[in-house]
Amino acid sequence: MEDDIDGDPADIEALNYDDLDSVSKLQKTQRYIDIMQKVEDALEKGSDISNQGLVLEDDPEYQLIVDCNSLSVDIENEIVIIHNFIRDKYRLKFPELESLVHHPIDYARVVKKIGNEMDLTLVDLEGLLPSAIIMVVSVTASTTSGKPLPEDVLQKTIDACDRALALDTAKKKVLDFVESRMGYIAPNLSTILGSAVAAKLMGTAGGLSALAKMPACNVQLLGAKKKTLAGFSTATSQFRVGYIEQTEIFQTTPPALRSRACRLLASKATLAARIDSTRGDPSGNAGRTLKEEIHKKIEKWQEPPPAKQPKPLPVPDSEPKKKRGGRRLRKMKERYAITDMRKLANRMQFGVPEESSLGDGLGEGYGMLGQAGSGKLRVSIGQSKLAAKVAKKFKEKNYGSSGATSGLTSSLAFTPVQGIELTNPQAHAHQLGSGTQSTYFSETGTFSKIKRT
Repeated sequence: MEDDIDGDPADIEALNYDDLDSVSKLQKTQRYIDIMQKVEDALEKGSDISNQGLVLEDDPEYQLIVDCNSLSVDIENEIVIIHNFIRDKYRLKFPELESLVHHPIDYARVVKKIGNEMDLTLVDLEGLLPSAIIMVVSVTASTTSGKPLPEDVLQKTIDACDRALALDTAKKKVLDFVESRMGYIAPNLSTILGSAVAAKLMGTAGGLSALAKMPACNVQLLGAKKKTLAGFSTATSQFRVGYIEQTEIFQTTPPALRSRACRLLASKATLAARIDSTRGDPSGNAGRTLKEEIHKKIEKWQEPPPAKQPKPLPVPDSEPKKKRGGRRLRKMKERYAITDMRKLANRMQFGVPEESSLGDGLGEGYGMLGQAGSGKLRVSIGQSKLAAKVAKKFKEKNYGSSGATSGLTSSLAFTPVQGIELTNPQAHAHQLGSGTQSTYFSETGTFSKIKRT
């Protein structure tokens, strides 16, 4: 049996004791007996409002509620210990059951119902577990490696199940008492979550002051169970949600918004618990205000988004724009004007494929460049007006005092024979400008007819 033990210290501690009384001692303590007797008397007597004028800490009923909250925590721990005892004993009979049914009370009910029966088709688990889990348990039991328990071990296991169920009944009775007094102890928290959920949160947290000191992210998880989906879809399962999912606000919220609503409820419940712990508002008006805020926020989440309004065109400017004109602007426009080459590259001839840098239409297209028939990129070189003006000005400008020669002309000439020669640049100009060469190369000259003598 020791080979099947997990590494959990609680399991090892439970196995050291073969007697249930040595494991579970809470029910025999005087504190448990006294508190349960007071709770039963208070439930029979009903609510006593005569002491509502006292300070909260001095009220004996409030002290009883605080004791009930601490007792509920002790009962919860005792149930876990008994659950470990039952699990260790019943592991020989059905070792897979503990991985299929996680909750201690559900596990105790199922173990008590099955007993030593090997064929689970003869055992009716309807009402104890969901139908999907029942099907998985039945299929697993048919292939289990467990063996029937001896009679004495089975009897101890059944007694442990009865004790766990009795502790669960006592815990419910304590929570019923706390719930009946929640309107006086925590009016604002009860207004938001309801008396039943508020009592469960207080019992799990260990009192109102402990709940008030707890952050909202932890309040959201109080009472959360480890859910067994048994291979089914996780799309519809609510994870990381505790007792808050039992509230009316959570149940009436659409499923898509429930996670946000749970966080909102936890934050507002924490605020209400802090108000109640200091007796800030005994009338419960703060709780009603917080509840209204929750309802308004959830309604706001469900509103459709506002329709997109058509954007009107801007008002046209009727006044002429202040643009600079004149020679400087014209020069700037001509300097940055699009070139003839770019104009041709931007155009495409209809029905004629354009050439591209990478071929087959890949890369940058050349448009109508090179479509004159030669296959080369050619463009007519036309001198811009600005360049023509600059050239004309440069030609007409006189350098020097006499005006006969240009200041850029030099009397030094480079020849292949003597290297550098000192020549007269004017003589060659006069030679070119006279004689037949001037008439032959002249733009206005014509062919002359020479008569024979």
